[in-house]
Amino acid sequence: MTELSEAMRVDFAAGVARSALAGPTGDFAGWLADCRARFHTRVEPVPLDRLDGWSVHPETGDIGHHSGKFFTVRGLDVEVAGAPVPRWSQPIISQPEIGILGILVREFDGVPHLLMQAKVEPGNVNGVQLSPTVQATRSNYTSVHGGKAVPYLDYFRDTGRHTVLADVRQSEQGAWFHRKRNRNMVVLVDEPVEVLDGFCWLTLAQVHQLLRLDDLVNMDTRTVLCCLPFSGAGLAERYPGVDGFRADLVHALDEGAATAHTMGEVLSWITEARTRHDVRVREIPLNEVTDWRWTDGRISHDTGLFFDVVGVGVTAAGREVGRWHQPMLRPRGQGLAAFLVRQVDGVPHVLMHARVEPGYFDVVELAPTVQCTPDTYDKLPAEARPEFLDEVLAADPSRILFDAVHSEEGGRFMHARTRYVVLSSDADVAADHPDYRWLAPHQLATLLRHSHYLNVQARSVLACLHSLVTPEGTP
Repeated sequence: MTELSEAMRVDFAAGVARSALAGPTGDFAGWLADCRARFHTRVEPVPLDRLDGWSVHPETGDIGHHSGKFFTVRGLDVEVAGAPVPRWSQPIISQPEIGILGILVREFDGVPHLLMQAKVEPGNVNGVQLSPTVQATRSNYTSVHGGKAVPYLDYFRDTGRHTVLADVRQSEQGAWFHRKRNRNMVVLVDEPVEVLDGFCWLTLAQVHQLLRLDDLVNMDTRTVLCCLPFSGAGLAERYPGVDGFRADLVHALDEGAATAHTMGEVLSWITEARTRHDVRVREIPLNEVTDWRWTDGRISHDTGLFFDVVGVGVTAAGREVGRWHQPMLRPRGQGLAAFLVRQVDGVPHVLMHARVEPGYFDVVELAPTVQCTPDTYDKLPAEARPEFLDEVLAADPSRILFDAVHSEEGGRFMHARTRYVVLSSDADVAADHPDYRWLAPHQLATLLRHSHYLNVQARSVLACLHSLVTPEGTP
């Protein structure tokens, strides 16, 4: 494996930024239409206690696979001292194994291109979405399911001949998974790569333009995109067409840009938040969760809020396995994840929230300014309503910089969709607010070189923010 020196990282980061301004490559629309015509799933409801290959434990009620692999639906008992809802229990997905989410990169004429995959998942609202080169759990790539091998996996498991641009374990939804992590990787190759059926090379500009379309760029692609080294250094001078907020954002990606807080202050703030919050979490038998009930072969909350645990039977074309059953979480209501952005000393900054979720490894991760399912708060205490939620919901359209609805992980969640928003704001937040800080985008990029600092929703909105560097156009 070629070691990525600081000089190489900076140089490649500028190359990634060039890719964000490059023109389109190939007939993407035709390729996608062809994949959607051939790759599809049929998903039918199946009662949880009748899933082939899965069983409900007679003593605990836990729902697990007969192999002991993949994942288990268990119960979680949560105590958060001083929270508006200080204690609750809920079903949770326990999936301790670590999967690989990887994007393969190769330069063509000096412009980095990303090898992307058209992948269909049972939980997707529209079938095929744009996936990383590799998106596989350990159970998948070790063929527990007895299916076909995962294409391109060796580039990420044996990196000896290649340059690893990013390799970091990141968390997933802390309200639905208990301590779930995936290995996010970006690997640069300098050799010909056979393009298999269902894969294509795209510039970062094309992927950025696709992010503006609903339900096309999947969650795993969004989280890996954030791990790409990305710098705006020198771009404004080399590309004079970059102006306005786009020029400001390019400047904010430069590590030399001004910041409201030093990195030392940011790290101390995160550490203090993790120390201040008293959170106690333990897995319990699924049949011991309170305020949840089995109804018609699924598990639902008594209020009808939050999510259901449902069973599905899947028939698929274009997957490693053609037919299977599994449990899934089906959320009640569309989510919202929003960044408030304002200028600090002429540099765009993002208002980040130090957020507690029960599934995190280390109590707190940085979340979007607002992250919630708005419909939920009709039946929760008034003090539980997220700060800044009303500002986002009532925002004048002229202040909205980015607005699209994207799907969450379609392998575990059924029709889970979130509205992702980037909003210009003049919010006045105290410099010593315990839960919020203004951070520059390049500071977020620094944190992303390490595990468990930005949650998956923040990584998704950050990918959307980065996409604003790219002018609008046809991908």
